[in-house]
Amino acid sequence: MSIAENRQDRDEDISSMISFRGQLFEPQLSGALFWRAQNALLVADLHLEKMSSFARSGQLLPPYDTGLTLSRLEADLGATGAARLIALGDSFHRNEGTASLQAQDRARLGAMMEGIDWLWLSGNHDPKPHQLGGACLDGYSVGDITLSHEPDRELAGQIAGHLHPAARVRINGRSVRRPCFVNDERLMILPAYGASTGNLNILDTAFSGLFQHHQLQVVMLGRDQTYPVSIKRLAKG
Repeated sequence: MSIAENRQDRDEDISSMISFRGQLFEPQLSGALFWRAQNALLVADLHLEKMSSFARSGQLLPPYDTGLTLSRLEADLGATGAARLIALGDSFHRNEGTASLQAQDRARLGAMMEGIDWLWLSGNHDPKPHQLGGACLDGYSVGDITLSHEPDRELAGQIAGHLHPAARVRINGRSVRRPCFVNDERLMILPAYGASTGNLNILDTAFSGLFQHHQLQVVMLGRDQTYPVSIKRLAKG
């Protein structure tokens, strides 16, 4: 590889990073966020057992979402070598989701948790503590960064989930919509990680008042890589 090619690779690596509150974070294609300085993997809105929850209400959908999400999580933990995992709430679609886990999924989750500092933060779908292992907390802070589920504009330095952000961009007459990371200098929101989760355009009114638009930074999940998006290209819908 030439010096120019090597420099270009480094520049691309740097451009895909997210700088927030003086820390560098590495967005993953899956929607996870790796905080190398803390050797921690952050994930939001796994919504495990969502399809089984629907089945209980009479909507007979294939209950494969939990297995797919756990496979994604196994891959990210293996690729990053993270020693800590912090799930930012709505890890289960309902509180009773911890009881409906199939034996093989429970075993896979248990194997992943071995030797790792695992934190479950409460969400609006799963506010109650459970007995799966790890620690169940309402929130968690590292320095001036606070990790919790629902975004709070008044809480400076927060990393949250809950809103399942996505961005639609228009380029050369074409548009594409993909999940995204979005942040300004006070707040960062992660995309939903679960295999069966939907998303919401960051220009939707649900995001109104949360961000300073002129400070907005958006990193979209592409097919093969994550990439920053200019706010000038953002579109509704």
